[in-house]
Amino acid sequence: MHKTHTMSIANTPINEIKSIVAAQREYFATNETLEYKFRKEQLKKLQAALLKWEKPLCDALWNDLHKSSQEAILTELSIVAGEVKNHIKHLRSWMRTRRACTPLKMMPSRSRVVSEPLGAALIISPWNYPVQLLLNPLVGAISAGCTAILKPSPYVPNVSRIIEEMITETFDKRYVAVVQGNREVNAALLDERFDIIFFTGSPALGKKVMAAAAKNLTPVVLELGGKSPCIVDADADIKIAARRIAWGKTLNAGQTCIAPDYLLIHDSRREEFIKEFDKALKRLHGSDIRASRHFVRLVNDNAFERVSGYLKDGKVVYGGTTNAAERYIEPTLLADVKPTAPVMQEEIFGPILPMMPFENIDEAIEFINEREKPLALYYFGNTSKGKEVIRTTSAGGSCINDTIMHIANENIPFGGVGNSGMGHYHGKLSFDAFSHQRSVVTTPTWLDLPFRYMPYRMFGLVKKLL
Repeated sequence: MHKTHTMSIANTPINEIKSIVAAQREYFATNETLEYKFRKEQLKKLQAALLKWEKPLCDALWNDLHKSSQEAILTELSIVAGEVKNHIKHLRSWMRTRRACTPLKMMPSRSRVVSEPLGAALIISPWNYPVQLLLNPLVGAISAGCTAILKPSPYVPNVSRIIEEMITETFDKRYVAVVQGNREVNAALLDERFDIIFFTGSPALGKKVMAAAAKNLTPVVLELGGKSPCIVDADADIKIAARRIAWGKTLNAGQTCIAPDYLLIHDSRREEFIKEFDKALKRLHGSDIRASRHFVRLVNDNAFERVSGYLKDGKVVYGGTTNAAERYIEPTLLADVKPTAPVMQEEIFGPILPMMPFENIDEAIEFINEREKPLALYYFGNTSKGKEVIRTTSAGGSCINDTIMHIANENIPFGGVGNSGMGHYHGKLSFDAFSHQRSVVTTPTWLDLPFRYMPYRMFGLVKKLL
């Protein structure tokens, strides 16, 4: 049986936050973070720290979330390690000044683009993937040449404490620091001036971050969430669909920003899907899911109360068992759900999957398009039909005949659109997120053509060149 944690995190004092921000600004002003050698060394330090602290991080994830070491490595540590490796490999080429074409009208000038670090970064992460979603953006901040203040979630106190110990041992506090605490600390941090804020969390909190950033015209990357739809069409391979949806929905017990949030299923395949979903879950977690080492618990009692409350919003056709003491909710399929029900209003963030039937794919597309743009959209069925669904909808990212896996490829962007966020990261896009693309035009002095100067002589000829 999994016991709930009692540990809590103390708030970093407000005056200490101010001094950390000031110290990081002073450190950035020394230009030490600009050099390729420095950035590569820091990435290698993070790489070594991930290896050294693997077991303590896995133990902390088990204590806070009942997340197995296998799932911790698969969905958290390996993703950060892969990101670090990718940045070490490509950093020199990403930092390189790029030449740009110069039009005839500007000859003999030369143009180039320089990537420069934005400066002091603030990275605020949520509790659901507390290692990946805090350290992955940090990789981008380091490779771009920024300093960074990391703000982990207080809802996973064991993980947050281990991360603080790891970062404090690995980096100079003037360069990378950890600030701990609740929303009061978040508010204090957001009162400070940063050069970029990278926030992962809910759309409601994202709006507060953006409002605070607006006071200083600070750029933001917002990785939010929303209700990600999953379509199972008439011609879907139901066995494969059920297995991949069951995996995507029970990964981290559904506490994943890109988890399938609700199922739009063709009316003719519903009963078959329920049977295959049952088989798939037994293959994934055994006949007693509660006893599975690989089934995560809800993060706290409030989350358990909120998510278990959704069970009354439809007819339970699979699952439905709960245990409050363990914060356990069995993977559950809900039928007869009304679009106005509470379970269809907010992101569920738990292992409950409401099923909404449709007869024509246009109905499913219309249902999705009437709502806020989601962070993910999944389609099971004919590939060409799936491409048409993607063409006529909007989402942060998508999979055809799969779930979740688009986040695993560091060569494609990860990010939201509309209510599900703004900005992208992973791979070079992480480097770009913390960089400013600065344009530089160099003009020689050996030639100074008179045409651009007042009183604009020979303007007829100049006009043809424009």
